[in-house]
Amino acid sequence: MYFLTGWPRRLLCPLKSEEEPFHVQPSSQRFYFAVLSETQLSVWFSRPSVLIVSYIESAKASSQFGFYQQAEWKQDDSMIAVAAANGYILLFDVVGGGEDKYLYEPVYSKGSRGVKVTPVYKEEQCAPALSLEMKRPIDLEAPITSMQSLQEDLLVSTADGYLHVLHWDGVSNGRKAISLCSVPFSLDLQSARGGLCLDLSGLDIRDMTYCVTLDGFAVVLDDGRLGFITPLANVITADQLQGVWAADVTDGTCVAVNNKYRLVTFGCASGSVLVYSIDTTTGSMQLSHKLELTPKHYPDVCNKTGAVKLIRWSPDYSVAMVTWECGGLSLWSVFGAHLICTLGEDFAYRSDGTKKDPINISSMCWGAEGYHLWVITSREEAELVENMEEAPPQTQQAGILQFNFIKSALTVNPCTSNQEQVLLHGEDRLYLTCGDPTQLSSGSSESPHPHNLPHGGEGSPTHQPTHQPTPNSTSQGLSTLLGYKHWHVVQIHSTYLESNWPIRFAAIDTAGQCIAVAGRRGFAHYCMSTRKWKLFGNITQEQNMTVTGGLVWWNGFVVVACYNFIDRQEELRLYLRSSNLDNTFSSVTKLHSDTLLLNVFRDMIILFRADCSICLYSMERRHDGPNPSASVELLQEVSMSRYIPHPALVVSVTLTSVRTETGITLKAPQQACMADSIILNLAGQLIMLQRDRSGPQLQEKLPFCPPVVLAQYVENVWTTCRSNRKKRHLLEALWLSCGEAGMKVWLPLFPRDHRKPHSFLSRRIMLPFHINIYPLAVLFEDALVLGASNETVVYDSLQGPREGRESLEGLFPYCTVERTSQIYLHHILRQLLVRNLGEQALLLAQSCAALPYFPHVMELMVHVVLEEEATSREPIPDPLLPTVAKFITEFPLFLQTIVHCARKTEFALWNYLFAAVGNPKDLFEECLMAQDLDTAASYLIILQNMEVPAVSRQHATLLFNTALEQGKWDLCRHMIRFLKAIGSGEMETPPPTPTTQEPSSMGGFEFFRNRSISLSQSADSIAAGKFNLQKTFSMPSGPSAKGSERWSKDSDCAENMYIDMMLRRHARHLLEHVRLKELGCFSAQLGFELIGWLCYERTRVARVDDFVMALKCLHKDFLWPFPVTPAGSISSPFKNGHRRTVLSQHLLKSQSADSLLNSDMDTAPPQAAARNSNHTWLDGLGALGPTEMDTALSHGGPQTQEAFLSPLTNKTEECSIGSATDLTETSSMVDGDWTMVDENFSALSLTQSELEHISMELANKGPHKSQVQLRYLLHVFMEAGCLEWCVVIGLILREAPVIKQVVNFLDSPEVPHETVQSVRSGLLGVDAWASTDCLGYKPFLNMIRPQLQKLIETSVEQIQPEAFLPGASNSKLAEPQPGGPSAEDSRGPALLGLALPLEPPGGLGTEDDGVPEEQEEQAVDEGVYDCTLS
Repeated sequence: MYFLTGWPRRLLCPLKSEEEPFHVQPSSQRFYFAVLSETQLSVWFSRPSVLIVSYIESAKASSQFGFYQQAEWKQDDSMIAVAAANGYILLFDVVGGGEDKYLYEPVYSKGSRGVKVTPVYKEEQCAPALSLEMKRPIDLEAPITSMQSLQEDLLVSTADGYLHVLHWDGVSNGRKAISLCSVPFSLDLQSARGGLCLDLSGLDIRDMTYCVTLDGFAVVLDDGRLGFITPLANVITADQLQGVWAADVTDGTCVAVNNKYRLVTFGCASGSVLVYSIDTTTGSMQLSHKLELTPKHYPDVCNKTGAVKLIRWSPDYSVAMVTWECGGLSLWSVFGAHLICTLGEDFAYRSDGTKKDPINISSMCWGAEGYHLWVITSREEAELVENMEEAPPQTQQAGILQFNFIKSALTVNPCTSNQEQVLLHGEDRLYLTCGDPTQLSSGSSESPHPHNLPHGGEGSPTHQPTHQPTPNSTSQGLSTLLGYKHWHVVQIHSTYLESNWPIRFAAIDTAGQCIAVAGRRGFAHYCMSTRKWKLFGNITQEQNMTVTGGLVWWNGFVVVACYNFIDRQEELRLYLRSSNLDNTFSSVTKLHSDTLLLNVFRDMIILFRADCSICLYSMERRHDGPNPSASVELLQEVSMSRYIPHPALVVSVTLTSVRTETGITLKAPQQACMADSIILNLAGQLIMLQRDRSGPQLQEKLPFCPPVVLAQYVENVWTTCRSNRKKRHLLEALWLSCGEAGMKVWLPLFPRDHRKPHSFLSRRIMLPFHINIYPLAVLFEDALVLGASNETVVYDSLQGPREGRESLEGLFPYCTVERTSQIYLHHILRQLLVRNLGEQALLLAQSCAALPYFPHVMELMVHVVLEEEATSREPIPDPLLPTVAKFITEFPLFLQTIVHCARKTEFALWNYLFAAVGNPKDLFEECLMAQDLDTAASYLIILQNMEVPAVSRQHATLLFNTALEQGKWDLCRHMIRFLKAIGSGEMETPPPTPTTQEPSSMGGFEFFRNRSISLSQSADSIAAGKFNLQKTFSMPSGPSAKGSERWSKDSDCAENMYIDMMLRRHARHLLEHVRLKELGCFSAQLGFELIGWLCYERTRVARVDDFVMALKCLHKDFLWPFPVTPAGSISSPFKNGHRRTVLSQHLLKSQSADSLLNSDMDTAPPQAAARNSNHTWLDGLGALGPTEMDTALSHGGPQTQEAFLSPLTNKTEECSIGSATDLTETSSMVDGDWTMVDENFSALSLTQSELEHISMELANKGPHKSQVQLRYLLHVFMEAGCLEWCVVIGLILREAPVIKQVVNFLDSPEVPHETVQSVRSGLLGVDAWASTDCLGYKPFLNMIRPQLQKLIETSVEQIQPEAFLPGASNSKLAEPQPGGPSAEDSRGPALLGLALPLEPPGGLGTEDDGVPEEQEEQAVDEGVYDCTLS
């Protein structure tokens, strides 16, 4: 409701005085403040806060009267009464100045509209010059304890037990004195007839306040008892007074009354505030609630505050400020919601942790409209902080502090409760939560009916990122209301503020685009899209009206209930927003009585008037002229005088479609939107009047039934006129804010599946629930409450103490207001389940299941119930947790909800939880069946803590195998670590379970881990996390030059062998099913030693049985197009290969023309037998010239390697790559392409047919990424000696040198005969298939015809039998020893000559992984260039 903002201000006093002020008293309108010191009466103005006049008592008079004690203003501000210590009442006339009647005058800039047009205009915008004239004193002959101003009289109580009734003029009728002993006091008015019940002899009244709406005096007697005195007649005489007293209270200290809610508040010596209401039937005092600090929030100070010193209700009676003898301020809402306290947190402690003394207050009062709290600190406090700032020598600090507040628009204009925005207003600015203003379109409000627009008319945005528009919705949606965390602050136009301060009303439209404010006179409105204010062009029109009943937006119009000073007439006016603010563009309806409140429901307006009647009007927007206009027609008048004792007691009035009986039957949509009920908040009692549909059905003229009380202690009401068939529970409910009791919702109960409702089932149910914020708005469809809270920032470290004194910035933290929101759905679902209304709870939950935080709602519900029941000391006869668990199983997120809740709960409560929801082993298996592996991994943590290690290992193996099959590599790495942890006894530190796949590690073959890669970018730009994944998964984190160190840490550990076995089994499965792409991902992501394993499996699963099938699988797997034969292929210049020879002579500068690839780059070198001095055929794979060998040696080891792009002119020819130096000498970057500048190459001229042929060849290539991946696999298979796979990959890449190289290797006597036969038959099979099904392969097959012929001839020859004898056992092929560390140690740089294409991390992700493909577009012609390593 009310929120502190900024730092307090200290007022400067222009007069020198030795006396410190100790008492402040506001006038009735709070424009003037009387400030007392011992012999001085000063009058201050409110805006600007300046001293107007000061009366200083002479020493002689001061000795006669005594020091001043307290002051009281007459109701019309024309007199001040001051009580002096010696029993005198001093009356002062407040007289306006003469000709020069302004102390301060505003200075206008040139061209300003501030000119004197009306007589009152200038007077109300500057401080008037006043003078004080003392009338004759009145001697009451006893010390004065309290004073109270009435309309014509002044009521004074004295220490001798008398009440004195004085006339303000001080002369007529003299005075009446009533002895307190003569007033009969009893517990209630009924027992008062039995005689006196309370002996008051010797007692006097310590404090006294008059309550208008109760027509009586609340008093505190000096023995601490509390009472309420009611005059039985209009005149106050001794025989016409009757008192009631509160039982069991004897420590009262002070009293204040709330006229709007008919509450009497008493401060007690215990530090708590007792709030009483007066029972209307018996007249007794009923304790309503208490305002007290709780040990939960203030454990240090809740019992050390001392007695309550002062209680002050705000001018709108919505909050009470309390201070204690020991100091401090605390703010509560009317029914006990605690808002602010300065005894804790940053108010009580400095930034270094030392404690501050609380501010001690001797007097305080609220300023106009509650924007300021005027506080006079005690004498010691004033001495402590005086002269904090270097004040001018003529001025000194008055001990007056001003605390600044902003408040909710609901406090004075409750009709804003229909909107979904939070609107706060300070004295000169507005705070809105209407979302990000940059996302809002300007929009027009000219639409005929705002309720049928998607997301509401009046300029609301129709594009909401996360919220689908519904046909009948005017909600702004979550993205705008929650996604933008800052306030939108609008400064109120200074010109309007100058003459019309303070702002009394503020309203915002449903779309949050238009704001209207009303001050003392007139009003102004602001448009968010144009960021401009509209003020009355004619100041006379502005000054001739004042808003009395509030203002509200409707369909592009501002609806204003106002008083016309010229006609002396109450009026209802509608002003069009889009036109100029002028009476000529307004629609005026004359009213018969003063309007106190107004509200809008669809196209109807409801007014509550001062004669306690309610008027209903219909409004219609017309387009009959150049500008739209509105017509207003009276529909119905309803008198409420028999139900409402005083018109000021009505807090809000609402027209709504909510009803009890007919509202629940399945009604037509148009009937659901009718105005069926009037809801009044009568002093905290919520009263509903429904239309009486028993008689003849007259449209809109139906009478209303007698009122029904729905709830007590209600501060605010929210309802909406929108309808949504999918969320009827939330949109047809009534939401109530009930102070300390939290919130209540009056929820409709619907029969399910159009069944007839049970006759015994109530149509609606009132459900209470607690929330942690003060609610200011309800988002109906989104099941959210919006609010605001005070936050503080300490700046005392910036302000050093001056001469031992602290500044205001050091004494007080800087206060800000934060936006808050809270989910309430879990509270409502739980309340329904408690009441066995599970069917209704299910309907409600299903309607909200699409909300983004619905899983969080379910978790909260389980968590709250679990905490309460599992930690209860008493046995619970009917536990709710099994019901909640059964309820959640209705939703697909059941498994996630349970495990997330368990992992956020302490281990001690798990047994109770799983006893209700089921065995975690069963839940784990359900996750596996549902393919929800991440949730299953979370259950694994539960199982690890609740079961023996064998069970954890068994379930982890299941999950590991499933994750391998699905390619969830991130989860696989976690599972490897988890299984190792079980084996090594690290069970007390379970691994973190991933909740989402990490996109950074789901890329492709990360075969260059721990190396710096440069692909036309710096090495720093590659994410470091991609290269040291081993650290996370308990693998070697250093450079992986020695691949066998993967498990060497504990090589004999059974777990490692077990994991290795599973990895090998999966690799075998992938290779059997020709899933090479997955095999590459698997190897790169999990650090699997592919080359060593392939060496082991060379003669087993690494064989190719069907070359044609394998070729087709690779085409499909790598998205590689089948080659197409160009029309002119017969005469192609490339057919005979002569061009190839010429090009290769100019392009290839490397000595390794016969090898496939040149690179020393290898992530996981093969686990092979030791390379010995026998030069087998495999050694020829890496044959290097002497120059290249030196280069490779110098670059060997874990040094930083650079990758460069190298051009390939035509992919049908040999693929040999130049070194980095060759590349940089012969190439440059022009327009993003690699252009060869070798003079010999540039001399080559290509004909048109040759260019066409080259373009056809490029079209036959697959994606660049696939090409790099295939080349890597080719390198791996070549290293491992899997020649059949080399042939298949050579075929798909159409690399003739590869085929030639393999055929040359087949000549070696060490190659098994089966391999030779397999390659021969495979190539013949491919040739046969190409002849019939894929002619595009024929040109390439023709090119390698010599090799094929050679292979056929070789196979015909008799194979020497000694090639297969055991004597060849020291060859590389014959020693499949996986995991031998010596293999890698002895490898040395000899293998580093194997060239290898390169791409950045994440190269080989599957297409549906959704991983961003880095550097895929390396050049304009994708697939033309390759990567190499120097």
